[in-house]
Amino acid sequence: MYVKKYIATAIPYVNAPPHLGHAMDYLLADIWVRWQRQQGNEVRFSTGTDEHGAKVAGKAAEAGMEPQQFVDKLVPEFQSLIRKMNISETDFIRTTDPDHTKRVQEIWRRLDAAGLIYKSKYEGWYCVGCEGFVTETEARDADYQCADHQKPLEKLSEENYYLKVSQFSDQIREFVQSSIVPEFRGKEILELIKDGAQDVSISRPADKLTWGVPVPGDESQTMYVWVDALSNYITVLGYPDGQLSVVSNQLSVISNQLSDDGLLATDNWDVWWPADVQVLGKDILRFHAIIWPAILLGLGLELPKILLVHGHVLADGVKMSKTVGNVVDPVALIDEFGCDAFRYYFARHIPTFDDGDYTREKFIAAYNGELANDLGNLVSRTANMVSRFVGGSLSPSANFAWDKSGYEKSMSEFRFDLALGNTWELVQHLNQYIDEKQPWRVAKEADSSQQAVVSEIMGYLVVGLRELAELLTPFLPETADKISEIFGGETVSDAPILFPKIEK
Repeated sequence: MYVKKYIATAIPYVNAPPHLGHAMDYLLADIWVRWQRQQGNEVRFSTGTDEHGAKVAGKAAEAGMEPQQFVDKLVPEFQSLIRKMNISETDFIRTTDPDHTKRVQEIWRRLDAAGLIYKSKYEGWYCVGCEGFVTETEARDADYQCADHQKPLEKLSEENYYLKVSQFSDQIREFVQSSIVPEFRGKEILELIKDGAQDVSISRPADKLTWGVPVPGDESQTMYVWVDALSNYITVLGYPDGQLSVVSNQLSVISNQLSDDGLLATDNWDVWWPADVQVLGKDILRFHAIIWPAILLGLGLELPKILLVHGHVLADGVKMSKTVGNVVDPVALIDEFGCDAFRYYFARHIPTFDDGDYTREKFIAAYNGELANDLGNLVSRTANMVSRFVGGSLSPSANFAWDKSGYEKSMSEFRFDLALGNTWELVQHLNQYIDEKQPWRVAKEADSSQQAVVSEIMGYLVVGLRELAELLTPFLPETADKISEIFGGETVSDAPILFPKIEK
């Protein structure tokens, strides 16, 4: 019996083109989606773009553009990356969509009606780059600088609306303890709220933040961008007014899931919520682990089951930044090396739970050594031997058995890097099997009994490669499909060179 599952990625801030951090969100989520569908489950997958806030307005002004014009120009780049990465069909929400705006304002009204919003004067620290308020303790510990953006924090004094996050301190602690993967990320949040979660400012004066969702009933205030952005995980489902029904050029699906009338065909929002998994980077965990559960609890909704938190991709051990000049363009990598090579490196060689390192040299070494040599040669040599030694006939062997327990355990624990490592153990096993059995030697024997041995060797390899295609499907879907096409029928088909070697 299938189960409905819902996964969402954090929606990237549209003030610059997509980077590797966004690609990691998409990749990790897509691996889980494809694996769940292999189990027969029905999966709803949501991505999108966060388009409001001071940073966007500032970048638009620098470019001499209106904010809406600016984001309209950038959003297709994120959609293009999703397509280039061969990400599964996904709902795609934009926070500038009028339908989203309407729903976010209704969320505000419901929180207000529950007595969870109040107005007060805010005096404290703020990072424009993070679009985040910072406590005095955090500011002092950071020497009043943002560690991520390497810029001084701003001292604010303004009248804002607040959300009574402190009212939910116990529930937030319980959520953090049980739902953040990996566990050590949750411990970092627990340290932040060890004295209780603090109420947070959820608006800014409209004369200081014009580009955003107006506070309902008080247009002198603009919603804090994180309230607007975090709500996307439920507004994309249609919360709170039932089934989603918006025109496809506003809130669309990057797939063929649109119905004939151009509307998104789906169930009511409560069929899918709570999210089974939300994928996000470590730098935005505090918003998802503190503010987001407070909003949901205030609305009387269940909390996400898992927040899957990944680290940063470093460039030769250094955090990527435009200032340093070491930013890697994911689209350029895919265009040069191919989608599955990109997916392979960042799924296997970047730890799912921690920071990982990219260099061009490491990427090419993995491509040539693991993809071209280990996997590509295995497929091509097996196809050639089947054609030469058994006339191209694919006769699966009953003797093949492979222990998938390590793979399945890693997948269920979201250790996708380890699961792909488990898969490569099968690649290495099949290569070693060929070297040990040396079917070309056995095939020289004219004895009919030896021909049966050759057939058994070939059958073993065929079943092994069919199994390998299944294990690779969540990670390298194009490659898995090609292997299945070559070895999935009654006779072997031509084997293309899956990963042509790259000259360094």
